[in-house]
Amino acid sequence: MDFVEDLKHRSDNQCELCGSTDELKSFCIKAIDTDDIADYALACSTCLDYESTNDLNHFRSLAQAIWSQHSSVKILCYKILSTLSAESWANDLLSQIYLTTEEQDIVDSTAEVKIVDSNGTKLNAGDTITLVKDLDVKGAGFTAKRGTVVKNIRLTDDPKYIEGKINGSMIVIVANFTKKA
Repeated sequence: MDFVEDLKHRSDNQCELCGSTDELKSFCIKAIDTDDIADYALACSTCLDYESTNDLNHFRSLAQAIWSQHSSVKILCYKILSTLSAESWANDLLSQIYLTTEEQDIVDSTAEVKIVDSNGTKLNAGDTITLVKDLDVKGAGFTAKRGTVVKNIRLTDDPKYIEGKINGSMIVIVANFTKKA
């Protein structure tokens, strides 16, 4: 469903996070789109692209948005501030957000599993990695040596592990024993 017009009316034609009027889009806070406008927030493209923007000061405006009466806006603020929690001001705002049990359940159910290598770099499906430690491969009878390149990795539901093919065998690899190539 597209609730943009209803959301524009609710938000007075402004991003519900920063107040911008440029490039507004609806964002569903749940894992799947719903028919309930309460599950949507209206945000500008900068706010929605929070994982890759370089303008961290843009998000200081969330100091006002975290007090929104709309759950969808508070939840989106929480998600953004969680990714920026290395910034002291963002961490301070994060500690001020009050989420109801239902809102926290939504945050938890939509949390993305983030798998990182030994350097803290996010790994994505299809990436190429290099082993940073010799690994005994149980059941296959060989040791995967440090420096071995593994192409086209697969992610698992557990953030500790990835899957990759070494010597023709698909194996589970501890993500901390890898480095993104």
